[in-house]
Amino acid sequence: MFGKAGDSLRTFSLLKGMPVYEKNGDLLGEVCDIVIQESGQVSHLLLQCKGLIGNKHTVPIKNIISFGHDGILLESKELLTKYKGKPSEYTMHHDKPLMKKHTLSQIGDQLGLLDDVYFLEELGTIIGYELTDGFFSDITQGKRVIRTPHPPKIGKDAIIVSVTKLRGGKPYDEMSKLPK
Repeated sequence: MFGKAGDSLRTFSLLKGMPVYEKNGDLLGEVCDIVIQESGQVSHLLLQCKGLIGNKHTVPIKNIISFGHDGILLESKELLTKYKGKPSEYTMHHDKPLMKKHTLSQIGDQLGLLDDVYFLEELGTIIGYELTDGFFSDITQGKRVIRTPHPPKIGKDAIIVSVTKLRGGKPYDEMSKLPK
């Protein structure tokens, strides 16, 4: 079912592959990535559109009617624009990818590799980063989620985040889980 935008947090991994429909019910494509601004905002969804060529298009987060569990609803296909990466934009997998990029604290501590982001649907504000130390570490210790009130500093080789609270991997963690 479709829900009202802004009801919850989303992660990129939950959005990837999700179908996007026009409000009349026509399938426009599926989410293949997110566009992240230098300010740490998710500004657009990147869609793999249907058709023989399968062009990639973007749609601004602010123009989405609703994020549902089984699909995303968009007012009109006229809101789609052909994707052209910009120097101030990043994605998880495509142009200037952030996935598996080293993540450091503001004091230079290695926190892990970026694996996912948590963001508010309606605003696109990233409020958490899911980090990994690798497959075996994830199995034995779990992934960590870092909450941050400030935008990241995204460099060529690493992401610097302001760490407020850390969750994961330790039985004495006090931070509650982020909503799914």
